[in-house]
Amino acid sequence: MSLIIVESPTKAKTITKFLNGKHKVLSSFGHIRDLPKKELGVDIDKNFKPNYVISPKARPKLKALKESALKEKDVIIATDEDREGEAIAFHIANALKLDNPKRIVFHEITKTAIDKALDNPRSLDMDLVNAQQARRILDRLVGYKLSPLLWKKILRGISAGRVQSVALRLVVEREYERSKFKIEEYWIIKSKIKSQKSKSLLEATLIKIDDKKIDRMYIKTEKEVNDIIKELEKCSYKIDKIEKREQKKHPLPPFVTDTLQRSAYTILGMSPKRAMMIAQKLYETGNITYMRTDSPNLSTQAIEEAANFIKKEYGEKYLNTTQYKAKGKGAQEAHEAIRPTSFKNKGEILRSSAARGSASMDKDQKRLYDLIYNRALASQMSSAIFDKTKIDIEAKNENNNYLLRVNGSQIKFDGFLKIYPIKLEEVILPNVFEGEKFDLDKILPEQHFTEPPARYNDASLIKKLKELGIGRPSTYVPTLDTIINRRYVERDEQRRLLPTKLGEAVNLLLTKHFANIVDYNFTAKMEDDLDKIAEGKKNWVEVISEFYGPFEKNLKEKTNSLKKEEFLKPEKIDGRKCPKCKSDIVKKMGRFGYFISCSNFPECKWGEPILDKIGIKCPDCGESECGDVIRRKTKRGKIFFGCSKYPKCRWASWNDPTQEKSNE
Repeated sequence: MSLIIVESPTKAKTITKFLNGKHKVLSSFGHIRDLPKKELGVDIDKNFKPNYVISPKARPKLKALKESALKEKDVIIATDEDREGEAIAFHIANALKLDNPKRIVFHEITKTAIDKALDNPRSLDMDLVNAQQARRILDRLVGYKLSPLLWKKILRGISAGRVQSVALRLVVEREYERSKFKIEEYWIIKSKIKSQKSKSLLEATLIKIDDKKIDRMYIKTEKEVNDIIKELEKCSYKIDKIEKREQKKHPLPPFVTDTLQRSAYTILGMSPKRAMMIAQKLYETGNITYMRTDSPNLSTQAIEEAANFIKKEYGEKYLNTTQYKAKGKGAQEAHEAIRPTSFKNKGEILRSSAARGSASMDKDQKRLYDLIYNRALASQMSSAIFDKTKIDIEAKNENNNYLLRVNGSQIKFDGFLKIYPIKLEEVILPNVFEGEKFDLDKILPEQHFTEPPARYNDASLIKKLKELGIGRPSTYVPTLDTIINRRYVERDEQRRLLPTKLGEAVNLLLTKHFANIVDYNFTAKMEDDLDKIAEGKKNWVEVISEFYGPFEKNLKEKTNSLKKEEFLKPEKIDGRKCPKCKSDIVKKMGRFGYFISCSNFPECKWGEPILDKIGIKCPDCGESECGDVIRRKTKRGKIFFGCSKYPKCRWASWNDPTQEKSNE
């Protein structure tokens, strides 16, 4: 009997069901070894040699693996087939002192895939290991070396990261764009007209005055609107031209990691982190393929199975098999897209899943599974076909000629929309003909104002990082988590991302004095270099050396030259004095938010937090020492309400008490 080692206990349980007792399957519970937490752990003078240590949590698991490895005839490592999985396999092999261990990989946890993998074992892929190792060492060097500078120049306890700093820059720059944005007024004029013959109604938008095309900002004031309305009221109306054409809407490709995270956020309301946790569970229970991928490819077998299902359920006209290609910087074609492990009837799939002992899906797992299933199946279906209609209406009076337009669309063939509906407005127009005359029924002016670019949300920030070629499928969620947990970014009322003063200060220091760390092109090139290491085209030590030499030199220079006051300046508070020494009071940013303190610090150490009171007393406090209800935030940035007397009073609520009170 052989010992098969995987990284997840759920994965081990699923695989065991397929092996019929022929192999023993154990889990490493993730990484066995890593760089030490309390020291650099990288020998810069010896080609950046890492000093890996076994984590205390992993020691009991490692002991069990060693004992089992001694009893079995050989050891097979079956961790995930990406860089992280290959690195886990490498560390398992080293910790168990295995000489050239067997390595198997599979993109889905099914009996067919596992049997095929067992028949085709390979050696460890050291190119993948070195790519992961290079990323880990780069991130450690940046974080470990740059963080002490941030402590001295901004605030103790904060830190910097390579990819996270670029994400922070994006959020800060978007907020800067918003602050500089000038709001402008503009108007759109619509006319409701009625056919003199059929009495059919059309609502048309003004698009041209004489030969002047009206863009969005053409009509800027209410006076201009009123002048145009007076002229339109004098006009006679007739249909000048009707154009009809057929238009196709093609299906979207199957999900890759970032599109799954974005769609789960926009369609299901799931955070990217939660979506990936659920996808991991679906993968480990054998329901979907591996969820960290940037390739939209489907296997020939998957396409054939999808085609058979589509023909059987919907008919030949709904079938259009397609193989998609990856787009964007750094996309890898080696893996498959995220898809169900089977395209058979979903009820049949779930029954077979239960039969092999997999836990039944909960509500969120079912919702995400349905989204993945429908998207993958729809990718092999025919395009939807629309009849698009454009009606141009001529309006004339003695002074001017006007042109108004009506656009309509009607679904002619639903195609892939039958199982994967997307937001498409169907506007069905009445039957009218060229030259038909109309009377003015009503003029409908609409006032609008230009809006600044929207703040990023989780989905749009991930999309932007992908467009820039920054980060990879495994890094999007940790990047978001990090900038929020470090309190560089918080969420507004719409759950969009905005920088804190601390985040702005960190970004200012990095963009001014460590431009490469937050440069989009430089960071994207580094990702490309890591990909080349994974492909065996670059040496990992050389890549790190090219980065570290200039970085270390600049770090030494800036440590001596930068002044703390340049980045996070205290704000003077008018009208109050320090209760201890009567000096001025200033507002400062700390690790846990804003606070006020004496300007004479450190000689005077008086200070107190700034409480975000909502005007209601705590419902749980005693009458004599009743605290105020204050608005607070979790480490993840989620708003909750608690008592100002915490920890003496531990009352807290997710619900806004002011809203509850107004609803009584």
